[in-house]
Amino acid sequence: MNTRPQQDLAWFALRIRPKFARVASQALSGKDYETFLPVYSSCRQWSDRRKLVDLPLFPGYLFCRFNPRDRLMPILTTPGVIAIVSAGHDPVSIPDGEVEAIKTIIQSGLPAEPWPLLTVGSIVLIDKGPLSGIEGITLDVNRGHRLIVSIPLLQRSIAVEIERHWVRPVVRPVATRVGLAPAADHTTPFQRI
Repeated sequence: MNTRPQQDLAWFALRIRPKFARVASQALSGKDYETFLPVYSSCRQWSDRRKLVDLPLFPGYLFCRFNPRDRLMPILTTPGVIAIVSAGHDPVSIPDGEVEAIKTIIQSGLPAEPWPLLTVGSIVLIDKGPLSGIEGITLDVNRGHRLIVSIPLLQRSIAVEIERHWVRPVVRPVATRVGLAPAADHTTPFQRI
């Protein structure tokens, strides 16, 4: 357990190499850091069997509690740790209430799984169901397990209510200004948000 003064500690997200979440969590715990790796159970099918496996609820991330004014090298040199999620060079803390809410969901025993963030106005691609391959704009996400997607057609819209798991967000590359070279990628131990 952590022996550091509790009032100076806050939760932070660490970017983790794929399949290194458990290794990083155990190594940080061995260094006296409190960690939290939320997982969910998923049934996986192989050619000869089905198996229930625990997978990270936030793939590529691990929560760790520490004082950002302390030396960060013990965290950054932990096997599997890529970076501390930061704004510029300042680690961004996660409110205790958000971490506690995730813990409550995990402890509730209710089914939970990763889900892409869909907000009103998000461009989505319908990749399942009878409308597979059509892009639309999310109009409403507060209808239980369904959402309404607007599909522009002849400069008119058709609103259709579909299952949430039929869509995925569309990520468009940020347009670069003509005549300017893309900015150099400067690798730092912090991930900018």
